[in-house]
Amino acid sequence: MTVATILAGKGSEVVTVAAGQSVGDAVKLLAERRIGAAPVMQDGAVVGIFSERDVIHCLAAHGSAGLERKVREAMTAPAIAVGRDQAALGALTLMTRRRIRHLPVVEDGALVGLVSIGDLVKYRIDKIEADAEAMRSYIQGA
Repeated sequence: MTVATILAGKGSEVVTVAAGQSVGDAVKLLAERRIGAAPVMQDGAVVGIFSERDVIHCLAAHGSAGLERKVREAMTAPAIAVGRDQAALGALTLMTRRRIRHLPVVEDGALVGLVSIGDLVKYRIDKIEADAEAMRSYIQGA
């Protein structure tokens, strides 16, 4: 299964933030949408990821004044991204190795989706359960 299959199952809406937006406004957006991260866009391209971890680091370094800083100053950059044709297991391995929880999906330089570690773990669990059910059916039919 590929990342494209996961995107097809979850939809392609991606909440993004602008590099020039304030950290405070980006935090409000994350809270309102109940999400942990968003790709950071500048001139139509993904230039980074802004996550809860970035908020913590920004507040630790700058105190409440960090909320007035620009997202570009707090984001994690460059963003590690994958294409639609990336194998889901490969994307999960990449996230585990790099200790990240969100991957923008980029095609021809354009953002086409976002997958989270939760999306990929759900895929793995569903696959394992489907394989187990197929095995049970095979054994019962023998």
